[in-house]
Amino acid sequence: MINFEKAQKIVNSEIPALTLKREPTELYDPVKYILSIGGKRIRPAMVLMACSLFSNQVSHAVRCALAVEVFHNFTLLHDDIMDNSELRRNKPTVHEKWNRNVAILSGDVMSILSYSLIGECPREYLAKVLELFTDTALKVCEGQQFDMNFETSNNISIGDYLKMITLKTAVLMAASLKLGAILGGARPADSYLMYEFGKNIGIAFQLRDDILDAYGDTRKFGKKIGADIAANKKTYLILKAIETADEKSRKKLNTLISSKGGDIEGKIAEVIRIFDRLGIKEKAEAKSWEFYNAGIHALDQVSVNDSEKGALRELARQLLERER
Repeated sequence: MINFEKAQKIVNSEIPALTLKREPTELYDPVKYILSIGGKRIRPAMVLMACSLFSNQVSHAVRCALAVEVFHNFTLLHDDIMDNSELRRNKPTVHEKWNRNVAILSGDVMSILSYSLIGECPREYLAKVLELFTDTALKVCEGQQFDMNFETSNNISIGDYLKMITLKTAVLMAASLKLGAILGGARPADSYLMYEFGKNIGIAFQLRDDILDAYGDTRKFGKKIGADIAANKKTYLILKAIETADEKSRKKLNTLISSKGGDIEGKIAEVIRIFDRLGIKEKAEAKSWEFYNAGIHALDQVSVNDSEKGALRELARQLLERER
């Protein structure tokens, strides 16, 4: 099978060739911008890697891989608007560089463009691919709504949170791998296992993202540290701290994560001090490894020679150990 670097190179070489020479330029320039400012191309690379696990050819999967990348960036663009984020990949977000209305409409265009690309799927796979892509798109939107709901709710469990990140983050990775498997001609049982592999790795990936939000390096992470805390987001770290803390610390946490305005930097620092005292970073890391191991277990059951799966195992580990 092809490795991540080769799959990434294919995707990066194809993105500039996407047909975006339309008018008005004010609508399409933000699309070009967000697709050009980097990104690791993890999800489209997963499409190509999974396809290559079952087939010697991946050229027929490239447009579907691009559809996944365009759709992913559409979700990031709208997510940044809803979170009032200033940076994405260490660059100004689209709504900061242009404005909110432009960002919303350009995001809409990206959603439509992703379906146009999916429509170029080989005819024999189109029905299955379209069903998977549509179901995944709906789930991602559902996850985003749950995430927003959580900001104003004080009765969120860790189980609720894991369901939300499964929808918002993990299902797109899962679908990317299943999509590639379908295009590679995999048996349904193997396509299912690839989905389970991606889902569990996606949950582990988001838990790592939660950890990096509080403990990462802004220069590496590409976003301001503590943004989730500042926005009162109910991340795994916050929920685990509330679950673990004594009554005094729990009250303090609840006060901090419901406050708005004021000394934001002080708020972030105080929450992280509570995390440190309770060992929350270590607990979150242990949970992320739990999901990683579940994902690898699913991959192990795929009916392909074990030696062929090394590139996917390596990618999964890199995602969990990343610093950005």
